[in-house]
Amino acid sequence: MSQPESAVADAQAGGRSGQEPLAKLAKRYGLRRAIARPRFPVYMRQLWERRHFILTYATSRNVSKYTSSALGQLWQVLTPLLNAGIYFLMFGLILGGSKNIPNYTAFLLTGMFVFTYTQRTVTAGAKSISGNLSLIRALHFPRASLPLAYTIQELQQLAISMGILLVIVVLTGEGLNWFWLMIPVVLLLQTMFNIGAGLIVARLGASMRDLNQLLPFITRTWLYASGVFFSIQDKVVGSAGLPQWVADVMYMNPAASYIEWMREILISTHNPQFGHHPPTMVLVSCVFWAVFALGFGFWYFWRSEERYGRG
Repeated sequence: MSQPESAVADAQAGGRSGQEPLAKLAKRYGLRRAIARPRFPVYMRQLWERRHFILTYATSRNVSKYTSSALGQLWQVLTPLLNAGIYFLMFGLILGGSKNIPNYTAFLLTGMFVFTYTQRTVTAGAKSISGNLSLIRALHFPRASLPLAYTIQELQQLAISMGILLVIVVLTGEGLNWFWLMIPVVLLLQTMFNIGAGLIVARLGASMRDLNQLLPFITRTWLYASGVFFSIQDKVVGSAGLPQWVADVMYMNPAASYIEWMREILISTHNPQFGHHPPTMVLVSCVFWAVFALGFGFWYFWRSEERYGRG
């Protein structure tokens, strides 16, 4: 009788001793659970091996997103343009947010596009597990593939938005310069942060069904705390008269840090507040949040790998 057949026979008989637990019996015969969490290095290697699936899944989601509409993929360009017009009308003209901020158009749209990238990634990540239960239960693959695919999907959309933003920045009077070469660096760090944040909320969303109801309130509060529509330095220290450390704490917010650095790169001609050289505190914040979120996010998500899709 072969070893697997012996294991089955012993299991049916309750083990050779008649009392041996199934877990101990399986270990004695070298058997493993069908869906067991691999060691962390093995898990990361499995993710790398499925990189083509992750990219294809993300791209297909972006393509299928607009297939039922009359204008099709043109919406990938129209959506950020329409958002830009609405934000400028509401916050720049009606609410007077452009006061004391030269080139408010570039200022606002830079903040809005950068923040939207993180907001949409986090929101999508929270649904990446709970919204794909049939796929998870049918196929065996690293579950982190799903939050990663959602982040790549939003990155692809951001690439279009950034192209539109750069055109608007030039049209509003900002000149091309060598500092634009730093744009990929900022986006890389932000993407690292987004991946980590997406993985964290993906695990939370898999077990907390009410998270999707809470996220709109959380992200809206985050939006207002990140200086998207106003200058943190001007409003917090200048208008409100609060101590400088309050503004510094707000700049340490990861979304505010990436927005601030991107504005420093793109806006300087008409706005003396920016000069291509972000404060050291902003640079440290961007790097810290990218490294911390990415490392902790993967570890935190991996810890519950066996539980996704169950129940």
